[in-house]
Amino acid sequence: MNNVQQQEIIITDKASEEVKRIINENKIPDGYGLRVGVKGGGCSGFTYTLGFDAAPRDADTVVELNGIKLFVDGKSLFYLSGTELDFTDGLNGKGFVFNNPNAAKTCGCGDSFGV
Repeated sequence: MNNVQQQEIIITDKASEEVKRIINENKIPDGYGLRVGVKGGGCSGFTYTLGFDAAPRDADTVVELNGIKLFVDGKSLFYLSGTELDFTDGLNGKGFVFNNPNAAKTCGCGDSFGV
């Protein structure tokens, strides 16, 4: 498990508040972290993934920001370096948004990207 500088992945205050709300609402046990990643798929090549995990895996990087532990595998960190995880509840919908400076193209829904 590696620790990484905070500038590698950023989680906004609004996203942090939403993650904490989900944790409380679903009674997710203390110590769990938010697994952030990418996988192949989607209309642009890669899709973002989010989920809760009890503990980091051996090759994970752990980022702690705004009281939230983020678990990121090495492959995903390569694509997510510099990414800001935000949350929106505006007119265009409600959900988590990845503002990824590494994405050369994105799809219209914002759920997939290409490099």
